[in-house]
Amino acid sequence: MAALHGIVLPVPSGRVHNYINMAVYAALGAGAVWAGREGLVTLTQTQTLHFSLGFLAGTFLLSPDLDLSEQGVNSKRNWGFLGPLWVPYGMVFSHRGLSHTWVIGPLTRLAYLAILVFLAVGALRTFWPGVNLPALPDPIEWKVLLPVTLGYFLSQWLHLIADGIRPDHGLRRARRRRR
Repeated sequence: MAALHGIVLPVPSGRVHNYINMAVYAALGAGAVWAGREGLVTLTQTQTLHFSLGFLAGTFLLSPDLDLSEQGVNSKRNWGFLGPLWVPYGMVFSHRGLSHTWVIGPLTRLAYLAILVFLAVGALRTFWPGVNLPALPDPIEWKVLLPVTLGYFLSQWLHLIADGIRPDHGLRRARRRRR
């Protein structure tokens, strides 16, 4: 249950989180089209694609509920046969703990994903030295990184808002522990 101004609300299921995110995504898309036609913003197809990739990955693959990955959460199922790779993440982070904070929570999932990719690349290069792996552009440009990051964080924040978690969630917990 989530509390909003003293009112106790049920916490949405994973499917409802996805519906909320996709409704907001559709509204943002409609708003961007309108703002573009009015000359208020100029968005390229590439920027829109990068934002969409970040948003959709954050909604369907990197949800805050991966801290429940030892159970059958949607985000874990969306990874298919790779879903069990998220079980250790769920064992490290308690549900609605650090993984459900506004900045550190999304960063924990990105860091965990980076570790998984690093281990996979290391294993491939060790056991199959001739493998030709795609390289990241050096440096990654802000015009790519910014829309992906905005899309990803927005998807995470919508999840937290639906759960009734305020931006100061982690700070309030830390203050309570010190008292």
